[in-house]
Amino acid sequence: MEVKLSGRPTRRFLSRERLIGSSIALVFLVGLLFVALRWFERAVTFHPVRYSPGNAWTLPTGAQDVWFTTADGLRLHGWFFPARSTPPIATVIFFHGNGGNISNVGWVGERLATRGLDVLLFDYRGYGRSDGQVEDELGVYADADAAYDYILKTRAIRPNSVVLYGQSLGTAAAADLAYRRQCGAIILESGLSSASDMASNVLPWLPRRLHSLAKNRFESARKLSSVKCPILITHGEPDPTIPTEQGRALFAAANEPKKLIVFPGAGHNVFGSVGVTYLDMMTDFIREAMKTHGG
Repeated sequence: MEVKLSGRPTRRFLSRERLIGSSIALVFLVGLLFVALRWFERAVTFHPVRYSPGNAWTLPTGAQDVWFTTADGLRLHGWFFPARSTPPIATVIFFHGNGGNISNVGWVGERLATRGLDVLLFDYRGYGRSDGQVEDELGVYADADAAYDYILKTRAIRPNSVVLYGQSLGTAAAADLAYRRQCGAIILESGLSSASDMASNVLPWLPRRLHSLAKNRFESARKLSSVKCPILITHGEPDPTIPTEQGRALFAAANEPKKLIVFPGAGHNVFGSVGVTYLDMMTDFIREAMKTHGG
């Protein structure tokens, strides 16, 4: 008996083939989206500038070159500015933003030192003369720990006399450190409330549920809700880099005593825009914080 097989595929086979093809395409698109988001995240998050010999690296007035080591063995470079008057009001650890290096902010250390504050400026891994390469928020937090330990162990400063001052991305480092370790006060200038909030601002079309694909969280607002020391939050308005609403979100999450100062027209760099008036406000805040919470 001769049996002839039809050359046409069955409907069930075609449906299965389409399902497999659609599944492969979906997995490919999700993978492509994941890679693209991770690439974009890194591209917009960190902009380190390495050391290059030149006048920018001339040691600022009154500064000392310092080095300290992270828990994972990287040597970090910084400048320490002793207060111009004694005893110092407090010791400030300054956490700069995501771009450049400490050669761009030496003037911050100089001016704070003239107001009676010890100041440590330092570069995260991969910035300036510091070893390594910055990959994610965990590396920045490890570097913040190393700077804090240097102040406590090498400089013999009590935790309650330490003020954590972060600017822009540096506010995430300051907030995380205060969340985990003791300090006398925090200053957050032009800070982000979280990486997810920033993603909503930069990529408003991206569904919020996909923000979990990002590597960094920078959950500063959540962490501030557990911090128990005086907090000063400052922001320019409008801020073209980190919306002022995120500064207000940080303030809403923080515990008392807290203070929010918004500077119309100051932009993203409040210290550089406002100048002496801002320096006076910060110094007054630190002096008062040391009276109530310092040690």
